[in-house]
Amino acid sequence: MNVTFRQLRLFLALAETGSVSGAARAMHVTQPTASMQLRDVTEAVGLPLYEVVARRVHLTETGLELARTARLMAAEWDAFGQRVDALKGLTRGRLKVAVVSTAKYFIPRMLGQFCSQYPDIDISLEVLNRDGVVGRLRENLDDLYIMSRPPTDTDLQDDVFLPNPLVLIASKSHLLAKRRGLPVQALRGTRFILREQGSGTRLATDEHLRKQRFTPDLRLELGSNEAVREAVAGDLGVAVISVHALAGQPATQGVTVLDVQGFPIQSQWHIVYPRGKRLSPIAQVFREHLVAQAAQWAQRQHPARR
Repeated sequence: MNVTFRQLRLFLALAETGSVSGAARAMHVTQPTASMQLRDVTEAVGLPLYEVVARRVHLTETGLELARTARLMAAEWDAFGQRVDALKGLTRGRLKVAVVSTAKYFIPRMLGQFCSQYPDIDISLEVLNRDGVVGRLRENLDDLYIMSRPPTDTDLQDDVFLPNPLVLIASKSHLLAKRRGLPVQALRGTRFILREQGSGTRLATDEHLRKQRFTPDLRLELGSNEAVREAVAGDLGVAVISVHALAGQPATQGVTVLDVQGFPIQSQWHIVYPRGKRLSPIAQVFREHLVAQAAQWAQRQHPARR
């Protein structure tokens, strides 16, 4: 097959944007040029690569295979460019990171510190629910992935780097707000507001309560920490939420952390990527940066520990 590397990048842009016009913009060419180049790629392969349904591009099975191949080739080429830059004493390139939504409360700060050290690096940050991040992980679309509950059916390189305590919150006026050392059974009859099925917080919560032989009285399932927090502040029920989502100031958000036996649930943040994947130099440096920042955070939280 006679396909140029630039044509492969154009097809990869088509797969990522879902439209010919989007691919053209990404590659800085006109739409007619992009259409012509994509037709050339299809003719070179000899099988349909995509179809347009309701103005949206959908890849065929062959197109998906080509996208995976092009993505691997592009990643290897970019990594090679970074290694060459490193030999020249330069640090520049592109870093792609996908994180679950709760990580947005601390990852941007870590990214900011990283970018101040390496200002020539372009950052692509995807903030999604857990299913979205797992989907990108399975397709190997990014350099690194950050989540609290990595999938167990995928062979991963997995590094735990930061605690993620899950606390039980209620409105400041809740009847249980000032009680201490409550057994979990004291929550019977209390309505619960939980994150959606499949989220890392929900998986950890369900597992913990199941071990406690406690079935929560579910009132609402919500898809964001902000929505959960506001519902709790509105006295609709109690909820389990990451301590990171409270920004250290629950009272200013109209909620309080309940003192219940078995809480907080001990969870952790993980840096993961497919096992066997060779990280680019920039991704490797960023991974080390996250670990170092997490160690400093832990030292600030527990200054007496060594």
